Amino acid sequence: MSALAVLHASQLVTLAGPKRPRVGREMSELAILPDGGMLIRDGKIDSVGTTNQIKVSVADAEIVDAGGRVVLPGFVDAHTHLVFAGNRLDDFERRARGETYQQIARAGGGIWSTVEKTRAAGNAELLAQAKKHADWFLHCGTTTVEAKSGYGLTLDDELKILRVMRQLNQETPLEIEPTFLGAHAVPREMAADDYVDLVADEMLPRVAQEKLAEFCDVFCERGYFEIEQSRKILSAAKRLGLKLRGHVDQLSNCGGAKLMAELGATTADHLEKTDEVGIVALKSAKVQPVLLPGSVYTLALTSYPRAREMIESGLAAVLATDFNPGSSPTPSMSMILSLACTHMKMSPAEAITAATINAAYSLNRGNKIGSLEQGKLANFAIFDCEDYRELAYWFGIPQTHSVYVGGERVNA
Repeated sequence: MSALAVLHASQLVTLAGPKRPRVGREMSELAILPDGGMLIRDGKIDSVGTTNQIKVSVADAEIVDAGGRVVLPGFVDAHTHLVFAGNRLDDFERRARGETYQQIARAGGGIWSTVEKTRAAGNAELLAQAKKHADWFLHCGTTTVEAKSGYGLTLDDELKILRVMRQLNQETPLEIEPTFLGAHAVPREMAADDYVDLVADEMLPRVAQEKLAEFCDVFCERGYFEIEQSRKILSAAKRLGLKLRGHVDQLSNCGGAKLMAELGATTADHLEKTDEVGIVALKSAKVQPVLLPGSVYTLALTSYPRAREMIESGLAAVLATDFNPGSSPTPSMSMILSLACTHMKMSPAEAITAATINAAYSLNRGNKIGSLEQGKLANFAIFDCEDYRELAYWFGIPQTHSVYVGGERVNA
């Protein structure tokens, strides 16, 4: 039996607590152990305590001296677009010159430019670029990501992306939870309603048959998929046994949050334009809001989600990067923590909770990851700071010292 003992953490941020997503004041309760330690056996946490308590049981264990650094659960990034080809540098430059997201899309940029590159790429090319992205996440202290398809927009290309995710899960330490997002945009060569039928009647059954995704997502937005089109796709997914997520109320308040509540979705993501009515609907249906300040920042917008109202209403908020080549090209959860604290007035503790245990529950993995508790996977990161609040405070500085997945160190 292999054993690993982590000792002398200045703060072992355990997030021990209720066996469910944290809400309200619970989001500020991190269950920190000063001079903390963990004993890990066969990839799982065997015990947690002070360094002196753990030392008693370490005779057969490899010792990792945290050296007065912070130890956290590995970040759980619950909204990414991990697999794509190329980049969107042209879009980035056009935004710098003052063009809007919609103007760039109409001119042939945006999602469609990435679709063209991804369709043209073979499996090997997509896998190689995705492995590079996976390394970025691990170096930022993220050990689990949700990853969406959506840059294929044909049956074969969407399946190709999801199969690359499956291979990536087998060949990298990063743990990937796949989501089918065939309804990311309407292909140029099809009418919107015809494409909705294709997604609902052909793509979804194949995805379910091959068990390529656990979730189905849709970009519910004017000019993309309207409410009734989104309802049709998500209802079809639900009938096939997939759980639901949704890009909603990002650019306009078109009722997306209410739709996700009506359908009993697991999460509603973005929510930049969601109002009080939408917040009440999400709370009544216990839908977790996934907040993505990185995309607001990148698009130079000012309308951040109403995180304070959501938390005070009792919603179990989640933070994620929205990693993608166009509107949030960052894998850095510490940058997202900083944006959450400075622009959404979340406390550093609330932000940590939203990026770990709450995110884990939004992926139906809260019983396995997201906190440092007995029986959970030993997915954790050691950060080169003494206080967890430094992760949001010092922005633009990589503070990751080392990262472990299943008790194995995965970065140099």
